[in-house]
Amino acid sequence: MKSDRLLERFLSPLLAGRRQECRDVLAEALNSGLEPRGVYKKMIWPAMQHVDALYRQDRINQATEHMATRINRLVADQLQAYLSKEARIGKRIVITCANGEPEELGAQMCADLFEADGWDVFFVGGGVPNDEIMSLIGQLRPDILLVFGTQPSGVPEVRRLIDLIREVGVNPTMNIMISGGVFERAEGLWKEVNADIYAETAVDALRLAVTAKPRVPEVRIPGAPKKRRRRRRPPLLAQAEA
Repeated sequence: MKSDRLLERFLSPLLAGRRQECRDVLAEALNSGLEPRGVYKKMIWPAMQHVDALYRQDRINQATEHMATRINRLVADQLQAYLSKEARIGKRIVITCANGEPEELGAQMCADLFEADGWDVFFVGGGVPNDEIMSLIGQLRPDILLVFGTQPSGVPEVRRLIDLIREVGVNPTMNIMISGGVFERAEGLWKEVNADIYAETAVDALRLAVTAKPRVPEVRIPGAPKKRRRRRRPPLLAQAEA
């Protein structure tokens, strides 16, 4: 199977809810010699983005979106076993995401690929309170916190999480990376929530994470009052909601 036809071959049964046919496409791709990371990049990830775009444009209903997302996750689960594993590199990443199936799928793929590249991965998923995430960061002291797949309504909460982490100083040299969700549709929004890195895809996240230097923490003068950040609705959020 040619890699440039892989997505086209996969989308038809995916949107029709034909689980076994989707498994067959995966098997065909692997048997043809396509490297598992290439399947993530050329089939599962773009399929996830395509389904999300169709749903937001009201071109498919919720039932179709749910079926396609769950099949895509099923295929990702099967593909994970074929990933070659690199030696551990002594770096840690904590991955969290919005509380939804599409967001969990994207975050899971990131977790799979980081783990295959030798990272120690701690995949939290969605729906975890900010204080618990911050406590976990204090325990694990990761190099990266990856926040994936935020919905428009969740942007203020992401900013609150980042502000809390920075104000408490729980892990000052840790970089916070943003990927997926509303941040794909609103250029520069990741800067407005005070993140350090933006990654468009899982492949970009891997490349940027491994080359990122430890964050330089803010220097505070003892006894000086903390700067109060004025909370406001990010102006780019309206663009993403459109």
